Amino acid sequence: MIPDGQYTAVVDRIEDGLAAVVLEEDATDAYELLVEPAELPEDGQHADAVLSVEMQDGELVEARYEASETKERRESAQSRFDRLSERPPSDDDE
Repeated sequence: MIPDGQYTAVVDRIEDGLAAVVLEEDATDAYELLVEPAELPEDGQHADAVLSVEMQDGELVEARYEASETKERRESAQSRFDRLSERPPSDDDE
């Protein structure tokens, strides 16, 4: 059971009518929660959406969509992808 408290969460995927949400407690602990997409804020019903959630007695009691955090994570991931997709300079380029 997921301990009571506030978490930063990321929607991992939505499939078969359920949203898989990963709750991050700290750098070492994470929990997965499966919920109906309708239990999430409308803006946060997509993969990679960042949410602030509150859990109580193993149940999701509140979820808020974090638009700026979602945008920041998306841009960071795109930047990392762009850097990795660049060709390293060859010896001929020097």
